[in-house]
Amino acid sequence: MSAGSVAVVVTEEIGVPSWDLYELSIPCTVFGKPQPDLADPWYELRLCAAGAGERDGAAAGHGLTLRTRYGLDDLVGADTVVVPSVPDACVEEGRPLPPELVAALRRAHDAGARMVSLCTGAFALAEAGLLDGRRATAHWMHTALLAERYPKVEVDASVLYVDDGDVLTSAGLTAGLDLCLHLVRRDLGAHVANQLARRMVVPAHRPGGQAQFIDLSVPATDDQGLAPVLAWARAHLDRPLTVDELARRAAMSPRTFYRRLQAATGTTPLRWLLDQRLGRARILLESTDLPVEKIGELSGLGTANNLRHHFLKHLGVSPGQYRRAFPRAAPDLFPTPTGGRA
Repeated sequence: MSAGSVAVVVTEEIGVPSWDLYELSIPCTVFGKPQPDLADPWYELRLCAAGAGERDGAAAGHGLTLRTRYGLDDLVGADTVVVPSVPDACVEEGRPLPPELVAALRRAHDAGARMVSLCTGAFALAEAGLLDGRRATAHWMHTALLAERYPKVEVDASVLYVDDGDVLTSAGLTAGLDLCLHLVRRDLGAHVANQLARRMVVPAHRPGGQAQFIDLSVPATDDQGLAPVLAWARAHLDRPLTVDELARRAAMSPRTFYRRLQAATGTTPLRWLLDQRLGRARILLESTDLPVEKIGELSGLGTANNLRHHFLKHLGVSPGQYRRAFPRAAPDLFPTPTGGRA
């Protein structure tokens, strides 16, 4: 089996060179360090930056300078092209990506390269049209924006990575390591990938997806008419709550309450309640030693079996797996509900 060549893109803002050290280091560590006892030859790694031929590829960020003799034209001919991330301004402020980068990604794909993005690198692949009609992911904090900006992309915010054959995308930060190990598994087999994971002191497979990391806290809202009843509901999640009851407490009709809550939070009342219950259960698992049965009761999710069902369905892991992933490191952040009626 041949490992092949990997070209890693070093992205830059116009006038403000910038690259993410952590996500850049992941493909460099996985593909750039020879492992002759696992596979020989290993991967051939090259870092490719805009303007490398003109100024020796200087790309500054975080007080450091990176120099490479490879430019964006060198993406063509690589077996795999990895875009670790793009500058924050291109994501959050909508500043355009360098057109030479977008064009180079298209040329590399047309030449047969396997295209890979880590975290916000998905925005570069999407801008190049390489994600149109495909399922893809990015860091959960940016998936809504990715879906809004590129409606032809089927964005999945719940997974650690998506393998769509010749185009692969990962969620943010450490999920990039999950995807890179997956690429090694595809190229060189499970044994090599597992041994490499052991050397990096990481699991070869992580259970679940990034849904277990998504913040489910209530979105900020300027609707002061809803704020008191939502705060009351969060304090009484151990009770069986209904839309009719919440609407009465808000002095609204159920229809009006439904419409205003959806406008304020972007979700339905039942989904909002489920998210709050899951959020309560997650924090109780993280911050207490309570048994799962009690956590199901206090969060309003019912029995241990029902709690497990919702965790597996919505977070991709069991309550036990979640607790092991987030061991107790802080005192209880939620007071135990009284269960009494206000």
